[in-house]
Amino acid sequence: MSLLLSVLAAGLAAYLLIYYCLFKGARFKSNTTLKGKTAIVTGSNTGIGKTTAMDLAKRGARVILACRNHQKAEAAVYDIRRESGNSEVLYMHLDLASFKSVRNFAETFLKSEPRLDLLINNAGLITSGRTEDGFGMAFGVNHLGHFLLTLLLLDRLKEAEHGRVVNVSALLYRLGSIDFNLLNKNKDLVTGQTYWHALRAYCNSKLCNVLFTRELANRLDGTNVTCYCLHPGVIATEIGRNMGLLQKLLFVPMSKLFFMDAEGGAQTTLYCALQEGIETLSGRYFSSCALQSVSDLGRDDALARKLWEVSERLCELV
Repeated sequence: MSLLLSVLAAGLAAYLLIYYCLFKGARFKSNTTLKGKTAIVTGSNTGIGKTTAMDLAKRGARVILACRNHQKAEAAVYDIRRESGNSEVLYMHLDLASFKSVRNFAETFLKSEPRLDLLINNAGLITSGRTEDGFGMAFGVNHLGHFLLTLLLLDRLKEAEHGRVVNVSALLYRLGSIDFNLLNKNKDLVTGQTYWHALRAYCNSKLCNVLFTRELANRLDGTNVTCYCLHPGVIATEIGRNMGLLQKLLFVPMSKLFFMDAEGGAQTTLYCALQEGIETLSGRYFSSCALQSVSDLGRDDALARKLWEVSERLCELV
């Protein structure tokens, strides 16, 4: 019995050590209020996006939930209004897998909303398949959709006193790569359709997020708009909803044991959106509410510039 207790105690100690050292992130503490300001949060009907929107609403912001699923988004609006006491929370349809939908969203927003202070590009997915415009789903949604959305709304952000763009990336960007020849041939950065190809595509799209943020900061230099990208932590959210059965059997128990919840995962997003004094760090990468170094690829300005130019062409902006 004493041996069993010793083994259990050692196991618990190991679990707590791993959780608190590797997975549990920092907490953002700020009394910043956002009364009179407007924020857009993509993918905000669930997970860290919803938690982010909730926090912004509690601070008094007008919050636009930019989501694809009407029913889930309306339910999220109801939840956020009820808990925050803020009635200025509304849903606007946005399907990042469709350039037409992105353009319609931007047109509707610009006609109906007089200001924009925060654009939080939070939505992300791991799945195979193709977007409406024929691109690989992860590349099309996680990168191109947000790239197009940001550029269409950039002038409105510049009208704000201090506009910010926050791109939710992931630590897995370090496993990503960009093959422009493959992209030109395949309209994607991978060739297969298995879950492991989808995971690879996700890593590639997260590298795109880092590079997009870097080049965006260069192009915004001298304006009142800054931008940041971040790793939210290892989060137990619905991002793995498209996994196969085997992957879910492996992923779900581990996520329940070790991964952060949505509230923990939203902290660095909120830090990048609200922290004062980080304007000089525009274009940089954060995690656990702190500045982090990036890989060689992640700080390759020539690669970032080329990705921007290719993305402009793919989105038919030039």
